[in-house]
Amino acid sequence: MAKDEKKSEWKEFFWNPRTGEFCGRTASSWGLILLFYLAFYFFLACLFVLTMYVMLQTLDDHRPTYQDRLATPGMVIRPRGDQLELTYTLQYTETWERYVQALNNFLSPYNDTVQSQKNIDCKPDQYFIQEDSGSLKNFPKRSCHFKRSILEQCSGTSDRFYGYDDGKPCVIIKINRVIGMLPGKDKQAPFVTCGAKKYKKGQDEPDDSDKLGLLEYYPPNGTFNLMYYPYYGKKSQVNYSQPLVAIKFLNITKNEDVNVECRINANNIPEGTERDKFAGRVSFKLRVNSI
Repeated sequence: MAKDEKKSEWKEFFWNPRTGEFCGRTASSWGLILLFYLAFYFFLACLFVLTMYVMLQTLDDHRPTYQDRLATPGMVIRPRGDQLELTYTLQYTETWERYVQALNNFLSPYNDTVQSQKNIDCKPDQYFIQEDSGSLKNFPKRSCHFKRSILEQCSGTSDRFYGYDDGKPCVIIKINRVIGMLPGKDKQAPFVTCGAKKYKKGQDEPDDSDKLGLLEYYPPNGTFNLMYYPYYGKKSQVNYSQPLVAIKFLNITKNEDVNVECRINANNIPEGTERDKFAGRVSFKLRVNSI
């Protein structure tokens, strides 16, 4: 008997035919609750849309409104190799062909004909400033051409193997793009220097200065000409070509690991710190084997 009463109570809780209540509430009560939540979530949705709209009004499609960047830009090399290690054997073409192909692919946008079509001649040794005129936006902005022929012996035109076939390999360096960066003052252009990697104090391992040999830089002195700066962003400068510096190793010691470190030098770019080993410098290992 008690069991039947309990069952009857549950049935009445879900649906009470006498009062017309469903789960303890009438239809009007459920309607008011539903109306409240509909209004509540509609208000939240409108608040979210309004917030996004206000935030989007502060953004520029061509230039970041807020920019928090490293004081020292990073550097990268081409070809990269495996874990920044370039190792090959002179007599085995298949060991260095991939480096040659990587450089061909990387430099193809820098072909002289391509650059002449896309970009313009600029006055060297000064910044190429292209500011907007009030509300009149100067888009798209023009870009200075960087022709691969500037890299001379490392351009792949006079030597299609970039020196890898005769033990005088080329490595190309570029610095990361930073919108609005002016990398030199008093018309002093930034430049790259490479040398044997220095080890931390307290380490007994000697550096590889005696194995490195002579280096040649292209363009001369390894400079990044000021005319390629500032960079205005991918949307503003759709044809922008980053300037490059090529290093040719003329007589590197064969059959030895040579640890190389290249740095960017500029009078208004601080040196990187040990906490960020890629700020303003790049380290890599180069080994040229000969049978």
